[in-house]
Amino acid sequence: MSLSASPKSVAVRSGFPVDEVRAMFPAIEKAGDFIFLDNAGGAQVPQAVVDAVATHLVDFNVQRMAKYQHSQGVDRNLDEARETVSLLVNAYRPEEISFGLNATSFIRLVSLGIAKMLQERNEIVVTDMDHDANIATWLALEADGAKVVWWRMREDGTLHVEDLKPLLNSRTRLVACTVTAHSIGTIVDVEAVGKLAHAAGAEVFLDCVHYGPHGLIDVQAWDCDYLVCSGYKNFSPHMGFLWGRYDALCRLPTFKEDFIPDVPPYKIEVGTFTYENVAGMNAAVKYLEGLGRRFLPGTGHSRREALAAAMGAIREYELTLSRDMIAVLKKHGAVIYGISDEDRLSQRVPTICFNIPGVTPQQIAADMGEAGIGLRDGHMFAPRLMNRLGLSMEHGAIRVSLVHYNKPEEIARFDKVLGEILAKRKV
Repeated sequence: MSLSASPKSVAVRSGFPVDEVRAMFPAIEKAGDFIFLDNAGGAQVPQAVVDAVATHLVDFNVQRMAKYQHSQGVDRNLDEARETVSLLVNAYRPEEISFGLNATSFIRLVSLGIAKMLQERNEIVVTDMDHDANIATWLALEADGAKVVWWRMREDGTLHVEDLKPLLNSRTRLVACTVTAHSIGTIVDVEAVGKLAHAAGAEVFLDCVHYGPHGLIDVQAWDCDYLVCSGYKNFSPHMGFLWGRYDALCRLPTFKEDFIPDVPPYKIEVGTFTYENVAGMNAAVKYLEGLGRRFLPGTGHSRREALAAAMGAIREYELTLSRDMIAVLKKHGAVIYGISDEDRLSQRVPTICFNIPGVTPQQIAADMGEAGIGLRDGHMFAPRLMNRLGLSMEHGAIRVSLVHYNKPEEIARFDKVLGEILAKRKV
């Protein structure tokens, strides 16, 4: 089943427990009436994540790989987190997970390695819908002999797989694309991308940063070769991780000291990174597991099954948030970029870019901020997408981005405040 298909029902009989979920997030409790609608810029974290980070800093704030108990605790924590995150993405083995600074740094790491292996396969396919980190990084390889080929978004705000087919040939080295647009929320059929790319003998690199909080990641079903994700959108602290096929990571040239084993994750995790944030990521995934078990009958289910249930319930609930928010924006005459048709909402996540004619994004964002509603304005780190949409880098658009702890009542308040803002500007 493609990612854009309707989510499989997980029998949310009594409705999604959003109030109970919100009670687990201390920032939401502390914020009072403030509404977080900039979750694509950083989601909040549950208390369990705060506790995990604090525990690590108090009990294990030392370097790993030493023979005393505190250091051995770091090693255990990293091993546990690697196992947990491997379950999150459905990796073939835990060693395929490497932790580090962020997704952007991992895109760069992989690109530098691929630059050394181009040879006659030197064409890299990129899209004009992606975050610039997954475009500019590959464009930089033109200095190493790479040829960049553009897979263009259509006017309907979607990357169509049939447009990718004629771009692939015996010279294609890699297809780099997002799983979900961080700007306009469109979901890409990456399973089909994987099949086409591999049939042409190419590899697939996926930016999964924005899809992570909204749906089930499955590197095996998607048949990709590399995938990056960041914790800050996935209810954990700021950190990133790279998944790669074990054999692909073994082949990938990386910088490392001579004494470091030339196998993953060691060849990737060179130097010290934020171990405490990895502990937080481990706790964030466990939070999702706990949520998922609410929707599974009986006991004895695997951790992966619990994650699948959680993300299925989240997809189902967030579909209602998308529907409500888009209805509100249409009511106020907003220009919505990307998918807005009622019958196509399953092809997107509740991340929505829009503009209000006659009012700059910056004015709307400032007024919303004063009213206690946080959202984002600007170019969304997507200059090529802004160009496609006919928007300037100076002004860009407004983005609202919801996750599963948002409530319909918050959308209703957004509706009321937006109406008041626009009414004042007409006076």
